Amino acid sequence: MTIYEKINYVEFPSKDIQKTRDFFTSVFAWKFTDYGPDYIAFCNEGINGGFFKTDKHCSTVNGSALIVFYSRDLEATQYKIEKARGVIVKPIFNFPGGRRFHFTDPNGNEYAVWSDVNA
Repeated sequence: MTIYEKINYVEFPSKDIQKTRDFFTSVFAWKFTDYGPDYIAFCNEGINGGFFKTDKHCSTVNGSALIVFYSRDLEATQYKIEKARGVIVKPIFNFPGGRRFHFTDPNGNEYAVWSDVNA
């Protein structure tokens, strides 16, 4: 369903499309559609989007928007991220309403995961 004037799609940079596919498939069980060697798309993951080939990456240090995933089990999600070669850049911390951590994917893009479930 297309909703008028609402966020509909998001695109991320990727230095290595295959590493991106492997990481998000391993950690979050995403499925991708190929659109040539320099673009992959995903859908039904909270929002639809894609990854495009570039040497750039997104980070809050550079002023990028932060994409935040939700998890019922923060530690289990962190374990999957680390196992898939993601890097924890901000360990789990408390904030009003829950806990979260920040990580980078193998391409250096920064994301966060939060939970309202206490450990």
